[in-house]
Amino acid sequence: MLDLHRLRLLRELKHRGTLAAVAEALSYSPSSISQQLSVLEKEAGVPLLEPVGRRVRLTAQAEILVAHTEAVLERLEQAEADLAASLHGITGVLRVAAFQTAALALVPDALSALRDAHPRLRIEVTQREPESALPALLARDFDLVITEEYPGEPSPRPPGVDYAELGTDEIRLALPSRSPDAALRDLAGSPWVMEPAGTASRRWATRLCREAGFEPDVRFESTDLLLHLRLVERGHAAALLPGLVWQDGPPAVPVTGLPEEHRTRRLFTASRRGGGSHPAVRAFREALTDAFSHRPWQGTS
Repeated sequence: MLDLHRLRLLRELKHRGTLAAVAEALSYSPSSISQQLSVLEKEAGVPLLEPVGRRVRLTAQAEILVAHTEAVLERLEQAEADLAASLHGITGVLRVAAFQTAALALVPDALSALRDAHPRLRIEVTQREPESALPALLARDFDLVITEEYPGEPSPRPPGVDYAELGTDEIRLALPSRSPDAALRDLAGSPWVMEPAGTASRRWATRLCREAGFEPDVRFESTDLLLHLRLVERGHAAALLPGLVWQDGPPAVPVTGLPEEHRTRRLFTASRRGGGSHPAVRAFREALTDAFSHRPWQGTS
């Protein structure tokens, strides 16, 4: 009989990539992880790991076992959700990852609502960009992730993850005060602030500028959209900023709308398949939806 604990270690290795990363995540030593996987190889009767330089990778047989392990864990997660649903009141720990603007504009109100409605539920929130939060969801570091999609930039959707749409968020061109009436095409020679290369936001913004006929002069890079806003306010750069940045009221800088096909990003919550029906996950999703619908400023361009 294959041991589920050891199968989970094999699954962790697939998601985290190295024995050291598995050991750090689970508070084991790398040698202990290696020993447990050696025992699993004996139980399975086939090689599960093969060396690649200084690292190891899963064999085809190991991938088969991981696929079955995912199915078992999904059923166990569903069992936990069903058990929790049978009880009175929501308790336990819910681990949430949220990108910056959602963490600022939505999460505090959701936490306030849940503190009053479910005082025995402990919610732990980590600010994390979707590019790293979704793999961490699959690795079971989080139970729920708030993620996003930019126009024309659909994010890969890993198997085993269920998505629920939260809503849409309009993106506007934020202009430095010296260019209050500029359109996108007028900013060809202007400095820009954007998120780092490789992010969905940066790909979308670069494509948008190219379609307007120019390559953006990106002088400032940051995932911190409040820094983007500050640079615009001080006249140092133009930026493309989503509506959640303005959670405290109307923009304090000149803004202009974008073409219809480019103007909104979509927001989602993501959970592991089998865990989405857990009462804590459902309650947090409902609280987020309510917070999203009652944003203090929802002006249009």
